[in-house]
Amino acid sequence: MNMKKRAELEEGAVLLLNKSKRGLLRLVFGRTAVVIALLLVQILLLFVGFLWLGEKYVYGGSLLMALAAALAVMNRPGNPEAKITWILLITLLPVFGVPFYCYVELELGHRLARAQLADISKRTAALAPRAPEALEALRAADPGAAGLCAYVERAGNQPVCRNSAVDYFPAGEAVFEAILEELARAESFIFLEYFIIEEGYMWGRILRLLEEKARAGVDVRVLYDGTCAVGKLPYQYPKKLEALGIQCRMYAPLRPLVSTHYNNRDHRKILVVDGRCAFTGGVNLADEYINRRILHGHWKDTAVKITGEAVRSFTLMFLRMWAVEASLPEDCGRYLDASGPVDAPGWVLPYSDSPFDQERVGKLVYMDILSRASRYVHIMTPYLIIDQELAQALIFAAKRGVDVSIITPARPDKRTVFALTRSYYRQLLLGGVRIYEYTPGFVHGKMFVSDDRTAVVGSINLDYRSLYLHFECAARFWDCPAVEAVERDMQATLAKCSRVTPEDCRRWPLGQRLLGWVLRPLAPLT
Repeated sequence: MNMKKRAELEEGAVLLLNKSKRGLLRLVFGRTAVVIALLLVQILLLFVGFLWLGEKYVYGGSLLMALAAALAVMNRPGNPEAKITWILLITLLPVFGVPFYCYVELELGHRLARAQLADISKRTAALAPRAPEALEALRAADPGAAGLCAYVERAGNQPVCRNSAVDYFPAGEAVFEAILEELARAESFIFLEYFIIEEGYMWGRILRLLEEKARAGVDVRVLYDGTCAVGKLPYQYPKKLEALGIQCRMYAPLRPLVSTHYNNRDHRKILVVDGRCAFTGGVNLADEYINRRILHGHWKDTAVKITGEAVRSFTLMFLRMWAVEASLPEDCGRYLDASGPVDAPGWVLPYSDSPFDQERVGKLVYMDILSRASRYVHIMTPYLIIDQELAQALIFAAKRGVDVSIITPARPDKRTVFALTRSYYRQLLLGGVRIYEYTPGFVHGKMFVSDDRTAVVGSINLDYRSLYLHFECAARFWDCPAVEAVERDMQATLAKCSRVTPEDCRRWPLGQRLLGWVLRPLAPLT
């Protein structure tokens, strides 16, 4: 190991230790600790209430309530595996399960957020980009793809676009450098929306540029998920940025009120600069994403930069989410009009997914790729916690003769999630799906690529949280040079992976296998 590399690792270790100390101090002595304590008190009171109700139950009444709740679960729309989980909870623990189900169905806080977003979408519907000529051109080239795009536009007002280019980045380090370049060129506005922002080298360099641009009169806005206040950023961090001239909001910050709303996180990654370009993918703004901080070996992540007409959709995605925690700007139309065409082949479909409707856009885009593939579907995902519908789609594609290969991490970031992920391997392997684990470390990219024709890069994991509970976004593209770049990276990553066999599944530690087996029924609620 050379001296420069050793110095960087030592610097990273010191930064990690200092950040861990600061995060622990904030958690113990900051406002977040008070909020968490109040939430725990409310949970305790709810639990005591459940016990009190249990004392009032007679056997027959308990049975009738459990039966009524189970029938309500069966007759509601939704994922079958989630229904099974609820029915198990209700029938095995009726004293707890029935009140808890009723509490979740009340959707305290959830209904308000749902109504807010519905109102925002309605008020901005006229601002949504329109590209009927692009859809018709795609319909002539690929009617099936055009049908999917028509559905996505109806579900979320995001049209398929031509005159848009896609640049693919196979590592967090590469997209970080591209982000710095684009921020340095910003003249009008910068919009950032990220699941995680954490102080360190990466965010420090970005923040210096944002501060410089804000002083120059650029409209700079930062939106991040409220869970960052738990150990990553001080609760009052938005005020710190506002003192620098940067508008800042947290989505769904923790407040001292138990609510189902906290289950729906803003997991999206969006950066828009001047309406000229937009970034999305798996990369958050923290040092592990660029391997300045080593957590689980080498961190493999991916992203894309979109230029051209498709940028308008990402701008609108941001403005709608921004309006949940602040009012819509009166002149938001000018941000959308800033995106112009570029000379590029193919089609680009930006899309978002919301937990507040019954449209499972992220899942259906993945299902569409699996159902229409003829030669291969190559997938990268950090988590593989799927329902039987997706499992059967993967297996059926493999049985049709399609090469279905999935890359997952060999080193976990969460042991329980890793055990759950591996619990799905055997069924998929026996069905003909190939699974590979990335031996250098942790894979965080979320990608599909198929038949040298189409690919998806975005924030959407193959797990219940991404597919059902979180706000997500991605870009799917057809007949773009970036499709080839994604597949080249898949092959390069496969060369660093070990292939998993059914025999490997039997050799894994018994504790891990039992943990996955026990957690499987609870997977839809994890």
